[in-house]
Amino acid sequence: MSLFSALSIGASGMAAQRARAELLVENLANAETTRTPEGGPYRRKDAVFTTAEVESPFASAFAAQMRGAGGVAVAEVVADTREPDRRYLPGHPDADAEGYVAYPRINPAEDMVDLMGASRTYEANVAAIAAVKDMIERSLDLLR
Repeated sequence: MSLFSALSIGASGMAAQRARAELLVENLANAETTRTPEGGPYRRKDAVFTTAEVESPFASAFAAQMRGAGGVAVAEVVADTREPDRRYLPGHPDADAEGYVAYPRINPAEDMVDLMGASRTYEANVAAIAAVKDMIERSLDLLR
């Protein structure tokens, strides 16, 4: 694997973690949303990751080294299919005939922990890219 493909792998990890963080923030922002345009309460969303081929601008020059190098990508975004939480609030505008309101099944503490994990993973990818950048700089210094 070339150093340039290592940069592409790190970049794909950063993009995937950014997408995951965006979904987690959306979940937290909608933790109390009882009405959506689709009808019913907001549904929690999760990112599903998969391995992906990385694209490198130097792929043609380093085709032999690129074999086997894989990054990560968001394969799909899945919505929570569990029944929503029901709270007895008879005066709420979204209450049903029995006085219950459907709320999203979101645990803010769990999503905050997941958000911290996504942040740390993003930082790890930044550190890996910085290490590769330093290796490239040192290689160029040796060739001078």
